[in-house]
Amino acid sequence: MSEEERNDEPEVEVDVELDVTEQVTPEGDVEIEAVETETVSEDGEVVEEEVVVEETVVEAAPEEKAGSDIPPGADLEPISVEPEAELSAEERARLEAEEEERAEREAAEAGDGDEDEAPARPAPAKIAKNARYIATGKRKRSVARVTILAGDGKVTINERDIEEYFPRAHHRTVVNSPLVVTGYESNVDIRIRVHGGGISGQAGAARHGIARALTEVDSDLRPELKRRGFLTRDARAKERRKAGLKKARKRPQFSKR
Repeated sequence: MSEEERNDEPEVEVDVELDVTEQVTPEGDVEIEAVETETVSEDGEVVEEEVVVEETVVEAAPEEKAGSDIPPGADLEPISVEPEAELSAEERARLEAEEEERAEREAAEAGDGDEDEAPARPAPAKIAKNARYIATGKRKRSVARVTILAGDGKVTINERDIEEYFPRAHHRTVVNSPLVVTGYESNVDIRIRVHGGGISGQAGAARHGIARALTEVDSDLRPELKRRGFLTRDARAKERRKAGLKKARKRPQFSKR
């Protein structure tokens, strides 16, 4: 074919387009597909032709091995903690009452059969009409001389009734406590001579003297009186003042000039 004939042939135009698509599969793999589209124009006619150039599947990257910079558990979703609802005063009181009832019930169930019945208090010993039991009680600087006689429960202090000598009920309770514990509060008469100290000290001295006198009446009462501390002598007393001092240990202020 001559050069002129080649020049007389119509020219053919070819357009090429490359389309690349990527898709991610549920397994985490990436599919890459490249499609090449050729458009041929010859004598006014358009012809499209698609050609798959390359189709590639890229697997998901493996999990990072231990020892990487990312701390373990960093990819986990945080657990949401719901804040505790604030209870009202009535609900708190109800819960506390239920807790106390439960604790009392458990204590009662645990104590069934374990606790022995308290031993019965022995009957007071009879005192002869002409019998006298004398003892001395002390507390701090108070001294009480106690005499126990047969009677009906009358207590006399310095020839005065106990209600008159000790107006306060607390002091009368202190004096009568050994008699109430042993059951002699209505079987004997008590005569007390007390001096020194204050009102509380004299009440404690009277109690100490009555407890010691009761051990003379019945020696079996000693363990119970000892356990309650009625036979223990309170030896506390105010320390005496020393020469050159204002009180027992208080010194006058020092003056340099």
